[in-house]
Amino acid sequence: MKKFKFPTAQTILIIIAGLVTLLTWIVPAGEYDSLSYDADSNSFERSSSQGTTSLPASQETLESLQIKIPLEKFTNGDIYKPISIPDTFKNLESKPQGFAAFVKSPVRGIIEAADIIFLVLIIGGLIGIMNTTGAFDAGISWLGRALNGREYLLIILVTTLIAAGGTTFGLAEETMAFFPILIPVFLAAKYDEMVGLACIFLGSAIGSMCSTINPFSVIIASDAAGINWTTGLTGRIIMLLTCLIITIIYILRYAKRVKNDPTKSLIYEEKKNLKHDFKSHDESLKLTTRLKLIILIFSMSFVVMIVGVSILDWWFVEMTATFLVGAVLIGFVGRIKETVFVDAFSKGAAELLSVAFIIGIARGVSVIMDDGLISDTMLYYASSMTEGMNKGIFTNALLFIYGGLSFFIPSSSGMAVLTMPIMSPLADTVDIGREVIVNCYQYGMGLFYLFNPTGLILASLAIIKVGYDKWLKFVTPLAIILTLVTMVFLTISVYL
Repeated sequence: MKKFKFPTAQTILIIIAGLVTLLTWIVPAGEYDSLSYDADSNSFERSSSQGTTSLPASQETLESLQIKIPLEKFTNGDIYKPISIPDTFKNLESKPQGFAAFVKSPVRGIIEAADIIFLVLIIGGLIGIMNTTGAFDAGISWLGRALNGREYLLIILVTTLIAAGGTTFGLAEETMAFFPILIPVFLAAKYDEMVGLACIFLGSAIGSMCSTINPFSVIIASDAAGINWTTGLTGRIIMLLTCLIITIIYILRYAKRVKNDPTKSLIYEEKKNLKHDFKSHDESLKLTTRLKLIILIFSMSFVVMIVGVSILDWWFVEMTATFLVGAVLIGFVGRIKETVFVDAFSKGAAELLSVAFIIGIARGVSVIMDDGLISDTMLYYASSMTEGMNKGIFTNALLFIYGGLSFFIPSSSGMAVLTMPIMSPLADTVDIGREVIVNCYQYGMGLFYLFNPTGLILASLAIIKVGYDKWLKFVTPLAIILTLVTMVFLTISVYL
């Protein structure tokens, strides 16, 4: 009998899209009314299935709608997406999605995810230009000599730095750029691709899960819950340090096994008969002044991107333009001919084309749910499940509820504005602080993100050509440990 081969990321997502299409025939359609602020007219817009009405932008309006959020959170732009209005859920006429909607969903998803897809493709082009200059080869050669005998420092530094980005400004999609750059470094250090993937992906996941000042999760969620984002900050810092230490130790133990015996690698059989997807590097290469300048320009592209996102309110268009400018500057400094530049850039972008398709197909799953009007129904039933629970059980149940909801709503900011106005008042009924609801939202989403197929893991795996089944085998023990730690932390926090 032929051995079963786990399907590709694209196939997994198509299967999920098919299952979600079937769900639209089973789950009743429904929606909450939503409220958004219109800065031009200085008024609120209340949207429902009956249409849109304009309301005065006042605290009285918010209180009449049972929304416990200060008015200035809307007027100063902290809450910039429509929020759900409590106690307004109503069932609607079902809108089951058929075969045509299923077939069109990947295309519509690619169109809706065009911003991140173009970012990924431009990053691929930039990587192609860097490979043409030889700067990567020389830089990795230098780093290999510098870390000789201390390669474990690479794991600690990469995971910690990326977690710092995750906890401060939600570093997530941007990590796609790091895989082609850093995976060869881990291979040069005699680790496998799984170690590099773990450091980058888990660093981002843990940082985002335990966000401290991330405006796209903890701040917008706290605003939508009607509390100051600093409420509960100390606990989140403790969780960040605890989860980060556990994760680093977990990666180090696996990395040590692989370094001592390559056959212990979870992907050894998968890779042994194949050439590495990332080329090996000549250790004798020297870093010339020109190559140092190229690496500086490349590094500054990321610095500019981070500053822009965290301080200047940049998003995908500005980030993508930054990497495009970086590629052009490197082409000039590296004295690359115009025809060679275009060819190298195009080939680099083509290398990440499959990743771009995965991102688009995943977005297509959300398109089906939105068109089938089942997302709000899921939220309504989830909020109803916790009625009558004591606060310890309630908190841990909410952790898993948020994990489940994140399959349907993988966006952290989208989850915050949709669910916080509905979920946060539940804290008052069980006598706990609303910051606990924010924590359940963050930790629940973060834990499921470790293997959520509608998140970024499948796209990340596609870059390094590792199967989803291998990742599940690697990450499941860690996910169980982190889940138990989180449950203990949440239980203690509500009884202190």
